[in-house]
Formats: sequence, structure tokens, C-alpha cells
Amino acid sequence: MILVRRWAGVLLVLAGLAAYAGAAPTGWAYATTAGLRVGVADAPSAPVALVLGAGIGGGRPSPLLARRLDIAAELYRRGTVRVLLVSGDNRVRGYDEPTVMRDYLVGRGVPERHVVRDFAGLDTWDSCTRARRIFQVRRLIVVTQEFHLPRAVALCRAAGLRAWGVGDDSSGAWPGPTAAGHAREPLAMLKAVRSLALRPDPTLLGRTETGVAEALAEPRR
Repeated sequence: MILVRRWAGVLLVLAGLAAYAGAAPTGWAYATTAGLRVGVADAPSAPVALVLGAGIGGGRPSPLLARRLDIAAELYRRGTVRVLLVSGDNRVRGYDEPTVMRDYLVGRGVPERHVVRDFAGLDTWDSCTRARRIFQVRRLIVVTQEFHLPRAVALCRAAGLRAWGVGDDSSGAWPGPTAAGHAREPLAMLKAVRSLALRPDPTLLGRTETGVAEALAEPRR
């Protein structure tokens, strides 16, 4: 019985340490990005909005991704940003996240010439660092859900970008996916710690692309 109690105490300590290890990086991300996460009306002017992928199906964006794209389109309409960089996965035949994102934005009035696709945004770090290294962006607003925003802003800043974030509060319309997103974030933040510390190359690096610069040179009409 004494041995059982001792092991129970050890397990409780280990569980507490594991919980702290998961919560501490997330708490750090929330604290360090607090002044950089803003609403659409308060977003500072920036050349580019980076929209992070969140899944597609049947040729349409997922509900959470659609909300990100709606916010990006609103930032464009307000003149807060001039170009939308849509970053997602295109590794599997028949799964073209960036093109679906572009088509959705064009359908909501954003000129196609002001939407640039990044086909190798395989995760948040890759999207941020490719925006900086491949597309030569220096300053941007990253758009995602609010539960993801602290990690996204922190990673973009670590990638060398002057980044702010605008997030969608998806809890009202999509409580299930939002709760799942909140639950996933501590584990995702543990993965992000490696990127924050080591600043690795993205999974796919490649050559510099001029799409953003060319889109910025195009006048608004």
C-alpha cells in the first residue's frame, strides 16, 4: 500500500511537469504577442496579408479556412493590405489548397492579380519562413483563427517578419472545431519551440519567387 502511494505521488508529479511543459510555451506565446494581435478595424497597414491554410473539401475551403479568407478579403477592401499571400498544401494530386483559396477570394471581389499562391506552406513555420525567404516579404499581417494566432504571430516574428495578427473568433459558429483547435495548441506549440529555437529551413525551400513584388507593383483599380 505504501509503495502504491509512492508511485501515485510520482505519477502526479510527472503529470504536473508534463502539463507545465505543455502550457508554458503556449503561455509565453500569448504573452509575447499580446500587443500584436488585433481586430480588423485596428490592424496596421502592411503590404501583405498571409492567409494560412486550414483544409479544403470538394473544391471548397473548410469553414474555418473560409472565415480566414473572409477576413483577408475585408483587410484588402479596407486598403489595410495590398496583396494576399495564400499559403497551403499541394503535395497530393487533386489537393490544391492555395488554388482553392485564391478562387474563393476572387469570387469575393479580390482581383486575381493581387492574390499570390504559396504551394509549399506545409505548416505554420514553413508558411512564415517561406513568406520571408522565398517571397521576400518583410512586413505582413497573418490571418488565422484566434486559438492559432499567438503561435502564428510568434513564428512569423521568429522568421524575421514584422508581423501582426488578425484572428477569427470561431467559437460561436463552429464550437466543435474551435474546442479541438484549443486542445491541439499546447502540443503544436511544443513542436513550434524547435522552430523558435533553431530557425530551420522550411521543408521545401526552392528559389526566390517574384509573385508578391509583381502583385505589389500592380495598381488597385
